[in-house]
Amino acid sequence: MPANLTPQYLSAEKRYKEAQSDRERLEALKEMYALMPKHKGTDKLQADIKRKIAQLRDDIQTGGKGSKHQFRYHVDSEGMPQIVLIGPTNVGKSQLLAALTQAHPEIADYPYTTRIYLPGVMNYLNYHVQIVDMPPIATDFMEFWVTEIIKHADAALLVVDLASPDPLSQVEEIRQLLREKNIYLTRNETNPDPYRPEHFILTMIVGNKSDHKSAPENWQVMQELYESEFLMCPVAAINGSNLDELKKMCIQLLNIIRVYSKPPGKPHSTERPFIFKKGSTLLDFANTIHHDFSQNLKFARVWGSGKFQGQRINRDYELMDEDIIELHI
Repeated sequence: MPANLTPQYLSAEKRYKEAQSDRERLEALKEMYALMPKHKGTDKLQADIKRKIAQLRDDIQTGGKGSKHQFRYHVDSEGMPQIVLIGPTNVGKSQLLAALTQAHPEIADYPYTTRIYLPGVMNYLNYHVQIVDMPPIATDFMEFWVTEIIKHADAALLVVDLASPDPLSQVEEIRQLLREKNIYLTRNETNPDPYRPEHFILTMIVGNKSDHKSAPENWQVMQELYESEFLMCPVAAINGSNLDELKKMCIQLLNIIRVYSKPPGKPHSTERPFIFKKGSTLLDFANTIHHDFSQNLKFARVWGSGKFQGQRINRDYELMDEDIIELHI
């Protein structure tokens, strides 16, 4: 029996073959399985894809072959900025991950559905950001490795349930539990005392279920209390309400820019920009391309908005969003 594979399936298969990381391959395989016609002609193909999905999941969670029983307390960001989703149980973190990325977390209305971290990739205006769904943080139960992953993330979204009777208590409970682990949620990255062991994590409060009848009143109260301390954004993950604004604010929270590389004499690639913190310089860019480039750099040229196209720039040039950089070594 012919497989009769659809163009959408073949497109997902192409992405799988061209994927550069296990995470991208896993997402492509999941999409291939979802798009595949289910009949006798695809039985062997279905089984093969399910086997590959299981193997990739195992490799991602254990760090690859030869470490089958070793769980890592670190999520590989694969070169992207990393944002973790934190909050109490059943506030919709997994639903939010599914809405922002191509990930497919288990979603259920019972507590502690998420028992292991699950990353996905958010693509917004060619910014690629890794979003990591985390197990819940609660007084009665918290996975011991959760705080280690939070400490190494670039930022966090503290997700609360605007349909609950008291979302304020959710915020305060999470803040207190993390303070006990020397983790402080903040709007800016400045550590007032770098010699103390505290970890300061850039954080935005996300009010989920904003479509609930009690949400507007709850959100107004939360804004009055927290707007001076945090970026804040209400969403309804289940129907996609206000997700574009949330994505925009994630970029604002991370304080990042996009920079493109242009080989001399060739057009620049628009596929995947390099992501830098605002304030990064040409030398930072050169080091990212290759660790020897900063030492051997003769000069560089830049194309971008408000510039003389192709003008020469110095080593201490501050990178701007959507710069196109041509290095001459």
